[in-house]
Amino acid sequence: MLDTIILLCFIAAFTWTFTELLLYHLHMFQLNSYKPKEHKIWLKAPDNSRKLILLLLQFALAMSAYLLFNMAGKCIGIIFLCFMAIMNRPVKAKKPLVYTNRVKRMLITSYVIYTLFLIIGSVLNRHIYATALIFFIVAVLIPVWVLIANRINQPIEASINRGFINEAQSIIDSMPNLTVIGVTGSYGKTSVKFYLQKLLSAKYNVLVTPENFNTTLGVVRTIREHLRATHEIFVCEMGAKNIGDIKEICDLVHPVHGVITSIGPQHLESFLSIDNVIKTKFELADAIGKKGTLFLNYDNESIVNHKTDNNVITYGIHNEASTYRPYDVSVSSKGSAFKLKDTQNKEWEFSTRLIGAHNVVNIAGAIAVAHTLGVPMEALVVQVRRLEGVPHRLQLIKGNHALIIDDAYNSNPSGAKAALDTLNTFEGIKIVVTPGMVELGSQQYECNKIFGAQIAAVCDYAVLVGSKQTKPIQDGLLEADYPAAKTYVAEDLKDALAYVEKLNTNSVQKVVLLENDLPDNY
Repeated sequence: MLDTIILLCFIAAFTWTFTELLLYHLHMFQLNSYKPKEHKIWLKAPDNSRKLILLLLQFALAMSAYLLFNMAGKCIGIIFLCFMAIMNRPVKAKKPLVYTNRVKRMLITSYVIYTLFLIIGSVLNRHIYATALIFFIVAVLIPVWVLIANRINQPIEASINRGFINEAQSIIDSMPNLTVIGVTGSYGKTSVKFYLQKLLSAKYNVLVTPENFNTTLGVVRTIREHLRATHEIFVCEMGAKNIGDIKEICDLVHPVHGVITSIGPQHLESFLSIDNVIKTKFELADAIGKKGTLFLNYDNESIVNHKTDNNVITYGIHNEASTYRPYDVSVSSKGSAFKLKDTQNKEWEFSTRLIGAHNVVNIAGAIAVAHTLGVPMEALVVQVRRLEGVPHRLQLIKGNHALIIDDAYNSNPSGAKAALDTLNTFEGIKIVVTPGMVELGSQQYECNKIFGAQIAAVCDYAVLVGSKQTKPIQDGLLEADYPAAKTYVAEDLKDALAYVEKLNTNSVQKVVLLENDLPDNY
């Protein structure tokens, strides 16, 4: 009787630990966009691999205590499992696990599989070592449990997704007069999307994909929930981490026009090469063909050097061949101003509260699209003046003791350099708070090291979040002879901000650039 109670306690403790770990890995799988390939790459990351090995050692210790010792040992094993469950409880996340229907289905499948293992274990109950082996197999499989559940559920998910896609396709097909504008790029696409919404609304009823709904299913959800017969233009942001992602969205929405804002080394862990990034971004150009217009940022070398047969209109500051080219650009902490000539060579003056030269380029791209689609320049001058910053993308925030430039949404080499250039236009003590850049594949170390050298040229203080993560930035600072006393390596963002708060700047205003905020799966 006592043995049965002890066994049940062991199963309960093991199930508790299993549940906490399952929810953690399910959360990470969701953050990895439910993509098995990306999740496998995440699992193989050095820090994650070490955590998994440590976890298996902990399971081995708990089960060894249960198997090899007397009743006291069994109790120790159960207590150790409970301790593991407590230590692996979900922490407060920037983007918590969302219990979507898909997540619920994966949980059901996971527990069905787990129950089958328990049934096998109970059948082998008399053979304690065989039972222990069953539990250890479960422990070994926990990191890939969500992949197994996802694989089992794949036919169901494919059928459900196909139904949603077909519904969205029917809605699009029922609106033959709807003009769809695709917007893609390694960076800048979200800003351009929102600027287009503001500028085009001077003449049209416009819908844009909200927030970061830039995957196929995100676009499908936008169409099903928000697209109405009264909409005249649909601005569709198109994100990608793999070849074919842009094509998949284009096959759904059939864009008439497209904007490629930039191409750079982003998501190289999945793309593997910059050539694959270029190929994927220009899937938008292939979808448009000759039926509409492709708007290209001619300040971007990869875009300029890629040949295309589309009807092209270009924009940019530095390339004189650009059709819409801002000049006499002035950028300060108070905003930006520039002049621009239309296709009739008439000069127009624009001003905006937005900061940063790269925002001028993004605005120029939005002007190019809106003017081509018939919005008068007079209206665009007014709309540009009314533009508001996109949250977490060089968003200016007045804090109690500092001026904060929030560029925390994501970071890439070009965007990070642009953010530092923007910081350099401010008066005061310049401080950067950053964990560095991720998802850059084999170029990650070098890009972050260069970022360190760029920080050294601009910032009075460098506050780095995470010692291992920011090692390349530290190397770049060291190589640039940046004073060690001006560098602080924080444990986490909370520690970093506390350090900034305590900095004594003798009443001189602190200007703090928050550059990148790593997602929970990093």
